[in-house]
Amino acid sequence: MPETSAQRALAVSLSARSDTDLARLFAERSVSPSSTWRDMFDAAEALLDPASVARGLPALNRDEAAALLDAEHPAPAGVREQLASHALVGEDGLPFPSVFETAREILPSGIPDAVAPRRATSTPESTGAASEAVFTNAASVADILMQTLDAPLGRIGSGSLGATERRRLVDAGAVTTAAEADLLVGLAADVGLLGTNDRAWLVSPAGREWLRLPTLERWQRTAEALRDALPRAYRSSDGGWIPTEQWAQATPFDLEGPDRAALWIKRLVRWGLLDAAGHATPWARPLAEGGDVDTSALRELLPPEVDRVYLQNDLTAIAPGPLAPHLDVRLRSMAARESRAQASSYRFSAATIGAAITAGETADSLREFLTGISLTGLPQPLAYVIERTAAEHGRVRVTTDAASHLTRVMTDDETLLRSMEVDQSLRSIALTRTDDELVSHVSADVVFWALTDAHYPAVAVDADGRPRALERAKLAAPASPETAPADAYADLIERLRTGAEDSDAAWLERELDQAVRARSVIDVTVRLPDGSARVFRLEATGLGGGRLRGRDRGADVERTLPLSHIDGVAPVE
Repeated sequence: MPETSAQRALAVSLSARSDTDLARLFAERSVSPSSTWRDMFDAAEALLDPASVARGLPALNRDEAAALLDAEHPAPAGVREQLASHALVGEDGLPFPSVFETAREILPSGIPDAVAPRRATSTPESTGAASEAVFTNAASVADILMQTLDAPLGRIGSGSLGATERRRLVDAGAVTTAAEADLLVGLAADVGLLGTNDRAWLVSPAGREWLRLPTLERWQRTAEALRDALPRAYRSSDGGWIPTEQWAQATPFDLEGPDRAALWIKRLVRWGLLDAAGHATPWARPLAEGGDVDTSALRELLPPEVDRVYLQNDLTAIAPGPLAPHLDVRLRSMAARESRAQASSYRFSAATIGAAITAGETADSLREFLTGISLTGLPQPLAYVIERTAAEHGRVRVTTDAASHLTRVMTDDETLLRSMEVDQSLRSIALTRTDDELVSHVSADVVFWALTDAHYPAVAVDADGRPRALERAKLAAPASPETAPADAYADLIERLRTGAEDSDAAWLERELDQAVRARSVIDVTVRLPDGSARVFRLEATGLGGGRLRGRDRGADVERTLPLSHIDGVAPVE
């Protein structure tokens, strides 16, 4: 198929696609939403450009790659559909010329033979190590999410974690090394526990819910999500995955394929789906074969979770085993965790109790929760800290004035009022003294958190003076993979569809423009007034004003032909 015919065939195919399919294709090919394409022919020409084709090849599996390296035999039905969705083959199932040439240039010797799968065997030792990895890494991911709720994880230009954020996770005990931080943050992002606002990683709504699940359910949900997030080339026809030793060669056109395969294998080893040798663990084997995960085999190997702690006079809490996640999350909202193991320790202080009250706890709710999970009652020193902190907390009240919409900061303590008025750390909220209170044009929530960060005993109150809890953690927007690309490319797609309203005329003008640029000799079929047709062999010299200009090779004269009368154009071989 000549390249110009391929462009026209692809343009027609693109016109028949839905907006969602077009947006998905453009995203796969890294098309800029601000592209200046005018119509579907521009899009087809750009998508068949070798550079664009090369961007569309790395995700293809071995069968699809083989089909593109064969210019004589149409791709099989299932493979053809996939390649057509990537705009790489025509309706006949054969690769477009530029696609075939690009594929041959990348793999001049064809596709290397596949590695033979090994016999999958596992030992009690490897199974035990994998179950330990389940417990350890589920806890590490939970710690990463907790740290991210406290403050988003900053990203650098490449999209990875910055060095400062890696160090923060290491110092907090969430991970042991910077490399582990990158691995587990990437895992959490790919299964939807983390989202991004381009500048930072944020916990997603699904991640917030995940934190309150039991460990085994945390693992199960993430295991299934990991399987579903695997690159398409690693997946088997039954919905599981192909042998892991074949992953490095699963995407023949991808130069980074071996590195990507190694990364995914590390993730699955970390999550206990594979043992150290790359074999599916007993509880993951049904998942690898396209079925449901088997948690019964894993449940017996995980340490049992506890729902009680020892509260001690030194303001610490000791969990005699892995604390149930929903209790751990709440306990960490009022105490700083000092160690993490099968027996974790937590420390209370006026600051941690104050943070809990800021987040909506009260002295009564704190006492009720701690008494309910304590094996030793509520020690008097801890009860005293709760009472004293609750009494002091809220001496500074922050609200929004209904009439002026200004933020009001009120307190009965004149010393506190003067301190806040002159505190340089509060310059960003521009507090101004008005009689016996301070006012600010900044929103009440921002003022409240600024005061809290400056260690003032602030509480947010509503118009009736009742305390209201504020959620500081900013969650990532819910993922919407089906609509996000369509939204990004909406303007471009609308322009392409508008430009393709008269596709025949648009294609004719495109062919003539290319002929003029190349000074080509073409046969132009012109419809005459009497209804007959005549062919002129011209050397195309100009196009404009709705007319084609060219030198007639037969009569050796210049001719000007109206585009509205031209029925066809054919190159002269």
